Amino acid sequence: MRESTLWLLHLLCGAVLVIVLGTHFGVMHVGGLLGIPHDEVLTFASVSVRSQMPFYLAVYMLLLAAGLYHGLYGLRSIVLEVAALGTAGQKVLNVLLIIGGWGFFAFGAYVIIAGFLG
Repeated sequence: MRESTLWLLHLLCGAVLVIVLGTHFGVMHVGGLLGIPHDEVLTFASVSVRSQMPFYLAVYMLLLAAGLYHGLYGLRSIVLEVAALGTAGQKVLNVLLIIGGWGFFAFGAYVIIAGFLG
């Protein structure tokens, strides 16, 4: 992919994180939002019920993917600005971050799906 496409995806993932995490903080930490009492949101029973809903499965997977891409692309950008890597070094960095990202995604997806299946 071209660098501009990767940067656009980075910005899109940042926007997704702002919207989804903002909604999460609003629902989970601000009492009374959406008519849900604050104490009710944080109970084990409430968390267990939410973890069984397909909507939350999709939201958690979206958060995982967007957060990983945004964070790892940001890390890549920082390393490329700070370190004087040649073309070979950039390729090694890209491969390491891609492998690490897929590994973190696989583990996170496993945990999310295991919680969903109960």
